[in-house]
Amino acid sequence: MRILNHVYRIFVCIIPDDDDDDDDNNNNNNNNNNNNDNNNIVSTLETFKHSFPSLKFKHTPGVADGVGGWRHYGIDPGEFSAFLMRTCERLVSSGRFITTEPAGLLARSYYELLESKQPILGSSTACVIVLNRETNMVYTANIGDSGFVIVRHGEVVHRSEEQQHYFNTPFQLSLPPPGHSGLVLSDRPESADTSNFKVEDGDVILLATDGVFDNVPDQLLITELIKVQGERDPTKIQGVANSIALMARSLAFDGNFMSPFAQNARENGIDAVGGKPDDITVLLATVAI
Repeated sequence: MRILNHVYRIFVCIIPDDDDDDDDNNNNNNNNNNNNDNNNIVSTLETFKHSFPSLKFKHTPGVADGVGGWRHYGIDPGEFSAFLMRTCERLVSSGRFITTEPAGLLARSYYELLESKQPILGSSTACVIVLNRETNMVYTANIGDSGFVIVRHGEVVHRSEEQQHYFNTPFQLSLPPPGHSGLVLSDRPESADTSNFKVEDGDVILLATDGVFDNVPDQLLITELIKVQGERDPTKIQGVANSIALMARSLAFDGNFMSPFAQNARENGIDAVGGKPDDITVLLATVAI
């Protein structure tokens, strides 16, 4: 049996968005679907490392994006996503989740948040993956428009499915103020898109927020990711993570660039061009078997 000797350290680059002119059509289902204002998202990242012997061959990176429109109501959008990820980290560290079911990890974390004595209002998208080093298997769960891409020999071989209620309104886990549940979009964690597949030697794993996928076309992503195919040098891997984040940031503020976000807007009848300023989080890992 092949053993996955290394899933190299998860290399991270986070670039916050300083633009506070966020819209709230991600947390109010009465908004106009065609609102094309930029949505400001606060990104919270956790990499969950197992310390228990039975789990020592697994890694569980995850990212959650708090929906920025909550700022209009005086609520810090980062608190909800931070609590969600911290709870995931605690459950993973204690071994209290089924490693083949990351959606269950998200669900348990979310329900703990709902039952908290001091509820944290807000909403968030989330993506969690489990890397099993004994079986070479990857298990994924995604709510909303963050996600992952697996690149092999210059091609995307696996990727998450973006979940949208309608344009620019992703699925999200939510906790609205009392009496406002009918006004706020809220999806059950069980609705997460899930998948599982084997990874191979040299695969590159990218986990990122929509600040990357809305601004960087696949071909540009692939051009960067193939630079670290099979790479073991941490400096080079971190460099590519930084490069992707900075590229996304640059394209987000390019008013003439036909970004993936602008293309999707046009497909939805919105005359748009340019990038979408947003927080940007990049997690990058390479696989060596």
